[in-house]
Amino acid sequence: MKEPKQALFKSINPYNGKEIASYTEQTEEEVIGILEKSQEAFGTWPKVSIPERETLLRKAANLLRKNVDKYARTMTLEMGKPIGESRAEIIKCAWVCEFYAENAARFLADEIIESDAAESFVSHDPIGPVLAIMPWNFPFWQVFRFAAPTLMAGNTALLKHAPNVFGCATHIEELLREAGFPDGVFQNLMVHHDRTEEIIAGDIVRAVTLTGSERAGRAVGSLAGKYLKKSVLELGGNNAFIVWEDADMKQAVQTGVRARMLNSGQSCIAAKRFIVVGKAYDKFVPDFLEQIASLKDGDPLDESTEMGPLAREDLAEQLQEQVNKSLARGAELLTGGGRRGAFHEPTVLTNVQPGMPAFDEETFGPLAAIIKAKDKEEAFELASLSRYGLGTTLFTKDIEEARKSISKIPDGAFFINELVKSDPRLPFGGTKHSGYGRELSRDGILEFVNKKTVYVNT
Repeated sequence: MKEPKQALFKSINPYNGKEIASYTEQTEEEVIGILEKSQEAFGTWPKVSIPERETLLRKAANLLRKNVDKYARTMTLEMGKPIGESRAEIIKCAWVCEFYAENAARFLADEIIESDAAESFVSHDPIGPVLAIMPWNFPFWQVFRFAAPTLMAGNTALLKHAPNVFGCATHIEELLREAGFPDGVFQNLMVHHDRTEEIIAGDIVRAVTLTGSERAGRAVGSLAGKYLKKSVLELGGNNAFIVWEDADMKQAVQTGVRARMLNSGQSCIAAKRFIVVGKAYDKFVPDFLEQIASLKDGDPLDESTEMGPLAREDLAEQLQEQVNKSLARGAELLTGGGRRGAFHEPTVLTNVQPGMPAFDEETFGPLAAIIKAKDKEEAFELASLSRYGLGTTLFTKDIEEARKSISKIPDGAFFINELVKSDPRLPFGGTKHSGYGRELSRDGILEFVNKKTVYVNT
């Protein structure tokens, strides 16, 4: 490796612009040491029994619950998430740890297959160190939904987190160590993204998973292919939220506001395009606007704050540009549209059409685009008119008709009368430009194992 110039990463509070902490990029020697330690740990970690791994993961869950306020505060300070949402994220991390502690043995059990052999089955063996490149928007959850199944499968883990949430990354490494995970099983890599290739290229990292932008996914997917490493990509989204005329409008509005404004709209699976059918439009829009207007913004450490700043000022600037371009192309502003620093007002546009950024692009912030569809078929056509494929929500009282419509949506998820969300019990992932592979559930733990065919004759 060629020794790159060390960078200084600064963690800036997006609410007030104050520096929280700074971190120095690891040297070439330090990175090599971390990689070698991960490889060394893989020599012993798979030999630790699943019940023993389960015990350690339950200890991690207990530490998450015990220290929820400390971890939530760091998250809020680093990326601006309202403190109540930060606490909920930490609790969800404890849940995914407990889920895999309870179910990993069953998921990893040999799969018996009848054949001409006296005995034949598929065993699920760990593959080695796995590199995770994670984003800032859910800085604990994204890591734990990778780490819990990966470590339970017997792999070791290397985390390259987003630089603005290195405080969260440090907490995670420390709590897993405190839970009793052996040295080297989980480690942080604090390096610039331009050093990703040298890490993937070596013989130590056996697979890579990334949650991030489409651009980042293309880069990492290309590197994984170049060096023949297994990869899972969870990328951007432009989810549709369809409302049929028979929907429970109160429930649809309440769920729609949460689906768009949770985490100040900074979620790949947020509802971004609201496609409202026929007469439902005149019922949905006024109530939606009323609830948007009632959201309280302010200091994300304040318990009453519902809308915090975006994680960085440049993200708010980018969203503002998408709003302005959409308005210039004929969209209509119903509320919001303004920005101050990293804070962007909750914004609703209507008369949104294909060809506008608010329809075509992923809008990573509190912007809701409302589109009126003449009928159900047009609603599905508009919903599918996207390069992304994470998930779609449909609101209707006609569940049987909704079931018949499942195949009309090519996304990785189809939620009826609920916002699209991740759940440890259900596989999660996308199609098209939203990436490939699955996280969570049984599918997630089996992404990074060697599915070994075993054939026994007597």
